[in-house]
Formats: sequence, structure tokens, C-alpha cells
Amino acid sequence: MRLVANKRQSGFSLLEIIVVMLLIGLMVGMVGMSLGKSVSRTEVRNASRDVLSALRYTRTKAIVTHKEQVLMVDLENRTISAPGKKVFTLPEGIKLGMVTALQEQQSETLAGIRFFPDGGSTGGKLQLTIDERTYEIHIQWLTGEARLVKG
Repeated sequence: MRLVANKRQSGFSLLEIIVVMLLIGLMVGMVGMSLGKSVSRTEVRNASRDVLSALRYTRTKAIVTHKEQVLMVDLENRTISAPGKKVFTLPEGIKLGMVTALQEQQSETLAGIRFFPDGGSTGGKLQLTIDERTYEIHIQWLTGEARLVKG
């Protein structure tokens, strides 16, 4: 006696394979977009740290030399220049904003942060923005301390 089992062939249909491939493609695309944004976020974070370093350098130089020192910011060209250092240009796509004392503004796009021999400064704030991510650097007028704050 022979038993015949009603077996159906197992496997995936062409439609199921196509749907899975589309889902994989969408996920890879989303990961790629996410990595692109994280690179730009990394650039703005690194640029913020470079600006913070230039501010701290300028403050230290004022204290050590017992002379006022000015860090210059060019908003139009997106450059930062600390005394005695090479001019630093922000990466493409990063927007630069600044709030500083009126007497330190040389034009609408050129201004500075002045540091005094006692460590104090004219104070102010720098903003670096790319897409929706903003980093702010606050410079205290009394102590001259510069702090990085995520916006």
C-alpha cells in the first residue's frame, strides 16, 4: 500500500522576493541619508571645537603677553583669525552668526571678540549652523571663558 502525501512545493514566489528586495533597498537608502547627515553634523561639531580652541588660545595669549588680543570673525567669508595663527575657514555649508559688543564691529560682516590681560573679554556669542543643527559658543565678558553649547 502506498501513501501519497499531498505535498506542495515550498519556496518563495517572485512577488515575495521583489517585495523583500524593495524593503532592503529602502532601508539601505535611509541608512545612506542618515550617514550623510551625521557627516555634516560631525563637521559642524569639529568646526565648533576649532573655533572654541581659537577663542581659548586668544584669551591665553592676552593673559601671557599682558596685552589685549582680538579674535576676528568674518561672517561673509566664514573665517576665524586668532592673533599669530593661520586664518581658519569653516567648511562649506556651515552658516556663521555672531553677537558681540558694538565697539568690536568693524562692518556688518567683520567683528571681533577682544580679550584683556586679566582674562576678561568683551563677551559675545558665535553660532555655527548646518541644516537644523546649531552649535553656540558663549564667551563670558567677566571671565572670558568660552563654552560650547548645543543649540
